[in-house]
Amino acid sequence: VQLQASGGGSVQPGGSLRLSCEVSGFSLDDYTVGWFRQAPGKEREGVSCLSSSDGVTYYAESVKGRFTISRDNAKNTVYMSMNILKPEDTAVYYCATDWKKYCFDTYGSTWRPKSSAYQSRGQGTLVTVSS
Repeated sequence: VQLQASGGGSVQPGGSLRLSCEVSGFSLDDYTVGWFRQAPGKEREGVSCLSSSDGVTYYAESVKGRFTISRDNAKNTVYMSMNILKPEDTAVYYCATDWKKYCFDTYGSTWRPKSSAYQSRGQGTLVTVSS
């Protein structure tokens, strides 16, 4: 099983990036994948989640309206488009699965995964937002 994140880079505030998470070893039809980020000295933060079973999306409050998660089942790849990037978005971003068909720990359209969840993860990609 592999979840390979890519697409990070350095951008100025207000810029955009699109991250990709290529999945191998399981199908996006079967299990949900979420995006996380971790900045130096900070706790992991769940950023976005796309339910495998029904395609419903959830986001952290801090990224709502700016980030969009999507998937291409034919390519077994999950994407996250990030717009209006801010310096506080600087972090290593990675994708992970919890081996479930739904995004759990949702509150309306907000996602706040437990720290113990989504431990099956891949290497991350660094996003730096700076002027």
